[in-house]
Amino acid sequence: MHNKKVKHNKLRNTGLLFEFLLRQTTADVLNKEKECQALNIIKKRFNENTELGKEWALYNLLINRKFDSDKKANFFILEAIDARKKINISLLKREKFNLIKEIQKKYNLVKFLSSKVPNYKIYASVYMLFEQQNRLSPAEKTESFFNLVENITSKENIKLSETIGLALPDDEELRILTYRVLLEKFNQKYSHLDSNQKKLLRSYINNISNTNSLKEYVENEIPHVKKNLKQYSKKIDDKITKIKLNEAMKSINKFCNIGNSKVVNDTVVIQLMRYYELIKELKKV
Repeated sequence: MHNKKVKHNKLRNTGLLFEFLLRQTTADVLNKEKECQALNIIKKRFNENTELGKEWALYNLLINRKFDSDKKANFFILEAIDARKKINISLLKREKFNLIKEIQKKYNLVKFLSSKVPNYKIYASVYMLFEQQNRLSPAEKTESFFNLVENITSKENIKLSETIGLALPDDEELRILTYRVLLEKFNQKYSHLDSNQKKLLRSYINNISNTNSLKEYVENEIPHVKKNLKQYSKKIDDKITKIKLNEAMKSINKFCNIGNSKVVNDTVVIQLMRYYELIKELKKV
């Protein structure tokens, strides 16, 4: 008789709870809320004196640390799992219960947990190896372990340039947390964003919990991008450039296609940023 497949519980995932709070912090900052309650929760619950803070530090290492070989990655993961065993589990459970209770008081829990988090699969894998290891089948344990190995040995994710032109808070700790989210998504080549790129970026960040709004924004922008490309294509004499531009126009539906999906894929936002960059270059010509 086979054991039932162990399910991941994101409400119990310390790493994800921290990430959801981080995204809420960013939304509060950009919406100019008077008091950032999410940040207050982070400061109170995730610090070096709490078991939650200690566990989150291990999540953070497994998500972000990189090694150049599988052997080093294997050793690192086993050391992290061993370190997690030294945490006071009963105290950790109590702290996590109080954390969730506090979040429920201040936010709509369903909406709070709906934010899209990069590396969700990796967070789930850490959770499985930390909290469900004794219940995992050999296949499940292997899958979770090698998800981490692949993440630790992979190249760095693309990042957003710090020069995004957004008004960020003066408080250093709050600013660092805000940048932490802003820096995840876009390539550093976009160091000087124009108004269209800034609007798209603001829409992306402001709608981390409202994917329908972002979808509408992107869908409304695509016809404008097509119109601009068509307008500039008429003014270009070079045949090769004109051919490439026509291909770009034909490909926009493919690259920026949302379809019936409720969630706007990160790739779509990046591609749209690149089309804006193309229009900027065409303006110069």
